[in-house]
Amino acid sequence: MTKIGILSDTHSFLDEAVFTHFAQCDEIWHIGDFGDAEVAEKLQAFKPLKGVYGNIDEAGIREAFPLYNSFLCEDVPVLMTHIGGYPPKYNAASKALMKQYRPKLFLSGHSHILKVMYDEAFGCLHINPGAAGKHGWHAVRTLIRIAIDGSIIKNCEIIELGGR
Repeated sequence: MTKIGILSDTHSFLDEAVFTHFAQCDEIWHIGDFGDAEVAEKLQAFKPLKGVYGNIDEAGIREAFPLYNSFLCEDVPVLMTHIGGYPPKYNAASKALMKQYRPKLFLSGHSHILKVMYDEAFGCLHINPGAAGKHGWHAVRTLIRIAIDGSIIKNCEIIELGGR
């Protein structure tokens, strides 16, 4: 079983509570808008990090992380991109990627709106972890933890870090 901490939209602010909440995680997945390389460096020093760059990320982050990331976590095909939309309102690029990669778990950020919803059309769980940073219009900073056990995604936990 792989335990994963998921966050997005830190916008150069990394709450120290992230390290407590993700202490038992095997990996951290950041779904874009790191804000600066220091956020990525701190996360990488703590746990293995997968991610994608977001629309505010500068050259260093864009060199270190792709626009989208498709990989297998245990037996679950995963697809992540920063600006992706949500079921059934995916943007055109995400819809094409989903048709190509057929993920069972699709992650996106950008909206600062926490969403966990199943997409019947693609047979896939969509997760947007909301925003963990202080920049933006969201009222509460959020993280998500999940576990992947073989082909099963389970133990989804929403964590509130407090107001921005």
